[in-house]
Amino acid sequence: MSTDLGPTERTRERERARNRRGKNRGRFLVWLVRLLVATVVFAAGLAVGRALESGSGSGDTNTTVRTLEVTTLTPQQTVTVTVSSP
Repeated sequence: MSTDLGPTERTRERERARNRRGKNRGRFLVWLVRLLVATVVFAAGLAVGRALESGSGSGDTNTTVRTLEVTTLTPQQTVTVTVSSP
């Protein structure tokens, strides 16, 4: 095997190296985007957790009891209308 490559072989090697670098950059960008999304989701989860924790106030349960009184309704006046046919 000789180390002296012809012009077309050198060109092919350069193209292969360029393609490998492009693929590596693409993989890096994909992982970078994934890491950023995971960071944003984690920060949003922390914010929601803190808001729920601090929003509860004293933590006591507040119960209101109301007693409903039963009243009777007076019936309204009814009217009957009779129509005779001609």
